Amino acid sequence: MDKKKIILDCDPGMDDSMAIIMACKSDALEVKAITAVNGNYRVDVTSKNALKVLELIGRTDIPVGKGMPEPMVRKCPKDPFTHGKDGQAENNLPDPVTPLSNKNAVELIIDTVKANPGEIYILCTGPMSNVAMAMKKAPEIKEMIAGIYAISGAFGLNRYAYTNATGDTPQSEWNVYVDPEAADIVYNSGVKLVALGLDVATHFDVNLTDEDIRMLEESDKPEAKFFLQAVHFVNERGFEAYCAVIDCMAVGYAIDATLVKTISGHVGIETKSDLTLGMTVLDRRHHFVWESLPVVEIGESADYERFLKLLMKLVLA
Repeated sequence: MDKKKIILDCDPGMDDSMAIIMACKSDALEVKAITAVNGNYRVDVTSKNALKVLELIGRTDIPVGKGMPEPMVRKCPKDPFTHGKDGQAENNLPDPVTPLSNKNAVELIIDTVKANPGEIYILCTGPMSNVAMAMKKAPEIKEMIAGIYAISGAFGLNRYAYTNATGDTPQSEWNVYVDPEAADIVYNSGVKLVALGLDVATHFDVNLTDEDIRMLEESDKPEAKFFLQAVHFVNERGFEAYCAVIDCMAVGYAIDATLVKTISGHVGIETKSDLTLGMTVLDRRHHFVWESLPVVEIGESADYERFLKLLMKLVLA
């Protein structure tokens, strides 16, 4: 079976770091590039953290492009959630010796898509600033992108969507909240978008068993130790293990789309209100639907047991 070619656009972040590990170790995926964006931390940190992870798992063949330092039109907010001083759950990985790509993230996205027309899936696990800017700079790539799988939004499909809201407004998700204008561009781009929102990405069923912990403890894999430390880090701060692997859901979906059940819906991005900035508004009405809003696929539910088995298998492989 041919591998699915992906660009991982991310803002590492411990869960983005785990997504990099998961993607790079999967036989189903070919990671063509990693592009770092401002989000959980400044882009100087997120790009360096991406290189740290690649060195950890011995995949320095994958280029890393440093991306947008700020959202499209606004200043970057401060994340109310911490990933630690190093942005990687206090794993304190050594500084990378591998250089960044001589192309910035936007150029790397454009060139990689053009070199593989109709074959590249972009996995967005951070704000969509890089992808939106690539679409503005080279709008012709929109017809060349096979699809976008994004950790993006909160759609109110279950109680987790808003009780686990990660943005700094009551019902927003962090990636959209940081750069709603970028999300608006991507959602309206016409590219097939699968939005895996907090409804499926922050479910309490994404938790490790005692046996999972034991296997991580007994493994000699550095990535297993990284994962274990991330789980301990969030647990010590009163959060559940899902916080360490939120972004891995996009990778899981790229590997096996049957892990997530989706629905189609018209979605708009709020870019103006102080109260609802970054909210992904799903029009679920039977009548009078705003059909001018773009139609996206939205994660409704997931098979968390299979997802965790896949994650553990790849981490321990």
